[in-house]
Amino acid sequence: MHTIEKRTEAFAKLGEILSGINNKAQIDTISDAQLRDKAVALATLINTSHQQNGWFTPEFVSNALVSLGESLKPEKLEKWTTDYRDDFNKTCTTRTVAVIMAGNVPAVGFHDFLSVLISGHKIIAKLSSDDDKLMPAIADILTEIEPGFKERIEFTDGQLKHFDAVIATGSNNSSRYFDYYFGKYPNIIRRNRNGVAVLTGNETEKELNALADDIFLYYGLGCRNVAKLFVPAGYDFIPLMDVLSARKEIADNNKYFNNYEYNKAIFMINGTEHFDTGNSLLTESNSFASPVSVLHFSYYQNADSLKNELLVNHDKIQCVASNSGFVRNSVPFGQTQSPELWDYADGVDTLKFLLSID
Repeated sequence: MHTIEKRTEAFAKLGEILSGINNKAQIDTISDAQLRDKAVALATLINTSHQQNGWFTPEFVSNALVSLGESLKPEKLEKWTTDYRDDFNKTCTTRTVAVIMAGNVPAVGFHDFLSVLISGHKIIAKLSSDDDKLMPAIADILTEIEPGFKERIEFTDGQLKHFDAVIATGSNNSSRYFDYYFGKYPNIIRRNRNGVAVLTGNETEKELNALADDIFLYYGLGCRNVAKLFVPAGYDFIPLMDVLSARKEIADNNKYFNNYEYNKAIFMINGTEHFDTGNSLLTESNSFASPVSVLHFSYYQNADSLKNELLVNHDKIQCVASNSGFVRNSVPFGQTQSPELWDYADGVDTLKFLLSID
């Protein structure tokens, strides 16, 4: 098939369209009529996806697609692939990779889709019933840009057959199923992880607002959403609670508000101490995973004890947000849901894995 240069060029063009997918005037400038029609079809899904999945509001679908587009800038694709150039240039056999995609966040399986195709392989994607339209619509745009991808992309809602390797994303429970059925194949099997944030107590209102994005974006359903806070002993929660309570629109979603009301009732029945912002509940807990509308927190005594806590629990953490690089390898507040191409889920280098398949 075409070279790595041709593949990255096609994805860069896809990125241009995704970056402007919520801008009708920009879509109208697409000269190729068929490509423009397919971009319009994807743009339409921004406003209709919530009819199938109540969590996929127009704002969040748009945010997801634009974020994907921004990640596909030519310089980012170049930076991502440059260390693998020798592997790309080797003559290798095209393999078929089965990808089982989650449906918690709009088009959450895109990075695996990109990785399989950029590495020169074929993808058979099993879509979640919660998100089975966005990825095919994106693929339609890509194949219009580069028709050579058509024979490399297949979507299925049936049993996966005739594949050489597997990438599967699911819960801790489903991962046991994946291990059983796919263990004999080269595989990446992802389990539950969550985003965490480390606070010092010196955060500005701007930083706390950015943290609120990390918490509330996609209603907290993403594995990179902040589900737990680490705060210093004696932390004053009032500034954070003021910022969270101002995001009143989050509770306008019935599905979210029902979760909030349910968890609030459970806390009250059980006598669980908590803070209530009117749209979220904060409670002290050692757990890294939290229910929708609930934010867990733990106190730390000093930097060394915090570092040890994060190290011991690294397999439960998808990403860490902090200000001014307070924690090594952390991301700034507001950036947990805008990963770069090289920010691999679960810390597993997907591209290296795909390029090593025999």
